[in-house]
Amino acid sequence: MRLCPFLVLFVFGQSDCLNENANDNFKLMDWSSLKELQQGMKTARSGDVPNDADLDLDYDTVARLASLPLHCHSVEYPNKLNGVLQDQSELLSPSELHPIFYGCFDWHSSVHGHWLLARAAALFPDTDLAQNVSAVFNEQFTAEKVEQELKYFQRKAASAFERTYGWAWLVKLQEELEKSSLETGSSWNVILRPLTDHVVSTWKTFLPKLVYPVRVGEHANTAFGLALALDYARTTGVQDEELENLIAFNSTEFYQPDKLCPINYEPSGYDFLSPCLQEADLMVRVIQDQEEFTNWLKNFLPQLFDPDFVLQPGEVVDRTDGKLVHLDGVNFSRAWSLYGLAKRLGGDDGKRLVEMGDTHVRTSIENVVGSDYAGSHWLATFLLYALEKRAELEL
Repeated sequence: MRLCPFLVLFVFGQSDCLNENANDNFKLMDWSSLKELQQGMKTARSGDVPNDADLDLDYDTVARLASLPLHCHSVEYPNKLNGVLQDQSELLSPSELHPIFYGCFDWHSSVHGHWLLARAAALFPDTDLAQNVSAVFNEQFTAEKVEQELKYFQRKAASAFERTYGWAWLVKLQEELEKSSLETGSSWNVILRPLTDHVVSTWKTFLPKLVYPVRVGEHANTAFGLALALDYARTTGVQDEELENLIAFNSTEFYQPDKLCPINYEPSGYDFLSPCLQEADLMVRVIQDQEEFTNWLKNFLPQLFDPDFVLQPGEVVDRTDGKLVHLDGVNFSRAWSLYGLAKRLGGDDGKRLVEMGDTHVRTSIENVVGSDYAGSHWLATFLLYALEKRAELEL
């Protein structure tokens, strides 16, 4: 019996989105069935769950999360372009401007939705889920489409387009495609590389000009971009020493002297990243010596070593508001940072940070699949990334 991942139907479009000619693998559920399924998931998780099974990366969980970008990667509207037009000739539809990354509401969400799909296929190869992802990627990643995406970035008006949040997710996607090439022989990495190389080159030009870090809890956060870019620079098959050195230099200059980060002031009303924890998540990667890192963290976030410290998860009152729902994202991003710190610290401090991360994930985990499109077009990526970071721990 085929076990194809279901695809959800969002409040935007509802039943009007159904396409009777669609591939059977990608048929959407009707709204009432989806809500019943979501309620069933909540009921199942509300009881006693042994060994934190509700946070496991099993096939069903990953398939549910993958169902979101499997659907929205080709949903063109609603769409937030975030671009600068040079003249009237550039008044084009999202799919004309960005023939690969036009879905899922905006460019960066489309990019990281593709990353989620790539990870899902890597986690469960030789499954229907992996076959579905391959079918999508074979259609998405063509030389012609990448060329058009690249042309958009090569315009003078696009020099800061998606800087640096979208850039970070693009190199994260490229990193995953490089791994896929080694493991499966796929060629998507080669096809996408011209676009990624251009963005990386732009990033290398930009970093020496950045005198101060951007310390916000949204897209422009410098530490988030540098963390993902550093992972990419160290990837087998990439190993970009120039980029790695630039990131290490900027990170050290920006963050090494920092002390007493005011995490008690967080979150801000629209945060989906924690400025304090995201910085620590970067420095986990930058400071190699264990004693040096521990001392830095004790000076930067001494609260994390206090057994009585409580970090309250973000609260979302209205999940149809595209800004307010960011706080579900901050719960997931805090969690992945806490898991990374727990892995580095170990011991009782590490255990407490894992518990803290788990509390954050559980606060928002039920509000991804089946939620309003304001959150569902992007939150699955944040949840998967957090659960993957947790899975790396020896619990």
